[in-house]
Amino acid sequence: MDAAELRALQAPLKQKYREAPQSSIVTMKAHGTLDSEAVACKVETARAVAVAGLHKAAGGTGADLCSGDMLLEALVACAGVTLKAVATALEIPVRSGVVRAEGDLDFRGTLGVDREAPVGFRAIRLAFEIDADASEEQLARLLSLTERYCVVFQTLNAKPDLSATLARA
Repeated sequence: MDAAELRALQAPLKQKYREAPQSSIVTMKAHGTLDSEAVACKVETARAVAVAGLHKAAGGTGADLCSGDMLLEALVACAGVTLKAVATALEIPVRSGVVRAEGDLDFRGTLGVDREAPVGFRAIRLAFEIDADASEEQLARLLSLTERYCVVFQTLNAKPDLSATLARA
């Protein structure tokens, strides 16, 4: 896909969202089922069912997916797609690239060992290595716009309103 094709694809959507801002709001959903035998949750993805369980550092076997890993994977996926879209729009041909995310998590907080230890990631680092013919200025703009338009990056960066409920089945 080139810049013109991307613009043509997105132009009617952008026009629709300008004319009817409410039409741009989409409620995305995820669904999981608690495992009756193990400490696990079966999450339905668009392609398969993913079984999430405890990380080894929290007593898991390592056989199930860890939700923390899944969060980092979502960040990598979103950032990679966003970078490619931005590069396409800026007409920066990216021949290849690698996206990496790593995060520091103190399991003392998650396991209730230390009330002062945070629950969740205290730092996340996102890194790109790309093969592209671009100036340093173009690369800086590419990174800046990728950060700006990556949904997962911005969600983590600016805490959204978050709530939880619990009901009887």
